Amino acid sequence: MATWQRFEQEASELAVEVRRVFEQSTSHVLATLRRNGSPRVSGIEVQFSGPDLTFGSMTGAVKVRDLLRDRRFALHSQPAEGGDAKISGVAVEVTEPSAEERGSHLFRLDIEEIVYTALGDDQKHLLIQLWRPGREVTKFKRY
Repeated sequence: MATWQRFEQEASELAVEVRRVFEQSTSHVLATLRRNGSPRVSGIEVQFSGPDLTFGSMTGAVKVRDLLRDRRFALHSQPAEGGDAKISGVAVEVTEPSAEERGSHLFRLDIEEIVYTALGDDQKHLLIQLWRPGREVTKFKRY
């Protein structure tokens, strides 16, 4: 797992593109797991905070309950001009100050994988770029 900062250090060019699509829109889609294991999708806003990618949520929100029970998540950017991005990993609750003191929950994302998908230069194929911590960026073409 990795911080956003580690992603930037290991795959700087890809990090620029992924950050661009997340900053083009304020609303993105977060997937969590319900108690019965089925997926739940929710709208979410993310912030780039120092070395971390974070998001907050109101106390008692169902996505918070999901993440406190099972920290796994998938985050999909709002499709943007030039591509879209998916991030998966685990959400780690920031407990200082507490959610009660802050009035909301705050999570930092511990990243397991980032995928960026865009049209290739010839506009005839998809270029999919995959990053995992400690590995080179892998590129795939889909026609």
